[in-house]
Amino acid sequence: MGFEVYKESYTGGIKEITLGQGGKAITVGGETSYPFYGFEGSMPNKPKIAMEVWDIEPDDWPEASVIPFKNVVSDPAAWAKKCVEEYGADMIALQLKSTDPNAQDTSPEAAGAMVKKVLGAVDVPLIVWGTANVQKDEEVLKQVSEDCQGKNLILGPVEDKNHKGIGASAMGYGHTIISSSPIDVNLAKQINILLENLGMPMDRMIIDPTTGGLGYGLEYSFSVMERIRMAALTQGDDKLQLPVINNLANEIWKCKEAKQSAEEAPTLGDPEKRGILMEAVGAISYLMAGSDVLIMRHPEAVRMVRAFVDLLSDGGSASDVASIVKQLDAVEIDLVSLSPAPDLTVAEEKPKKAAPKKKAAPEAAEKPKAEKKAAPKVAPPKATGKDPGQEKAAEEAKAKAAAAKAKAELEAKAQAEADTKADAENAEKAKAEEAARRKAEEEATAKAAVDAKAKAEADALAKREATEEKLRMKRAAEREALNAKRAAEENGDVSMTVAAEQKSENEKILAKLDWVHRRVKLY
Repeated sequence: MGFEVYKESYTGGIKEITLGQGGKAITVGGETSYPFYGFEGSMPNKPKIAMEVWDIEPDDWPEASVIPFKNVVSDPAAWAKKCVEEYGADMIALQLKSTDPNAQDTSPEAAGAMVKKVLGAVDVPLIVWGTANVQKDEEVLKQVSEDCQGKNLILGPVEDKNHKGIGASAMGYGHTIISSSPIDVNLAKQINILLENLGMPMDRMIIDPTTGGLGYGLEYSFSVMERIRMAALTQGDDKLQLPVINNLANEIWKCKEAKQSAEEAPTLGDPEKRGILMEAVGAISYLMAGSDVLIMRHPEAVRMVRAFVDLLSDGGSASDVASIVKQLDAVEIDLVSLSPAPDLTVAEEKPKKAAPKKKAAPEAAEKPKAEKKAAPKVAPPKATGKDPGQEKAAEEAKAKAAAAKAKAELEAKAQAEADTKADAENAEKAKAEEAARRKAEEEATAKAAVDAKAKAEADALAKREATEEKLRMKRAAEREALNAKRAAEENGDVSMTVAAEQKSENEKILAKLDWVHRRVKLY
């Protein structure tokens, strides 16, 4: 009987979403099985890679990630053009870092002008990514949406607190939006429901589950993405049957390990290759979790991930993929000098390890006693020509040597136990100190996050109060102008003319009654 591969049964599929417009428009989604499970379903559209472009020159990037764009980092349009023409980017992700209220806080109009400039330089789909500041993102993305009407931009992140403004603007001006939620399946579904209730078509939405860097952040994001795909494919949840996007590069390259030099972390290897491999490993992990669009930075990482996608989709040999091409000088790291000296001591020569085990201790203690008891049973002297007194002294010396040996063994055992206890205490102390240090770092990080959040909220409150005060002043000025106008009209002379039809007092009263009660005349 032949072997039959078990195949999962899927009740749903991922919607196909078209990004961009014209001949370079891209379709993502359409899967009817888990990622790359070609033996169970279809994957008509390969995952796409969008290369990251900032609207300002970055000042905290490691050298390895700056060197491929060193001539264009000050010009976002030229930067985007190089990513498309030289590195083959499927899409461009414009990060509007300058609009951050805690940084340059540029105006929505300036951001709209920058987006139009980049849009004019490339013909591939354009992702416009804000700063995750709910209020500022709403102002900026609404302006960008209006300035680029009909271009089908991909706008995000859109959260539950600003989905109405951005969603309405995207619907009105013909754009796609990125529904963002903080690493939770239920919240991801909730924002999609809110947008659908607003009137946003489901075929113009993609999911951002929030992307973490390598480490436990990736583990959280990976598991949530898996659950989203399971709900969409096996449970038929149509609110989650959407493509997924991951803003990966920003998370990978800002971590400490990607920025450390060879002098700071020699055991982590070549800093240039380290960052590239970190980004590539993160990208492949998210691909296996179900990502349809990856936002990446380094061209070498992009090339490696694209080769991985092609190999899984079309087949081939991974040995044909070229190794990483370095652009920085080679780094020489002497790992031999950093490694600890080998311990070549034979185990028996170590007094700590040579000490007898606990079960053997009674035998060692009884041995001198047995030998001491056997001492009087010396055979009577034979006619050997030796002095009996000398033989007795030799036996006593032998017994003393055995007792000294047993004593030395007991002392060695006691010393070994004392050293083991000291080592355990030192290890416990070091563990406690490390735990205290980590706790202090976590508390400091949490405090910094709380302070930053409080500052942002205070700044937003102050800005809102200033806007409201300005509006109140404007309304007060309008009221004063209106009152002045009315007073002038009341004090002015009113011209009076004789009515064309003269009525008596009774006729005037009846006319007034007809007007008040809206009476209908019967004649």
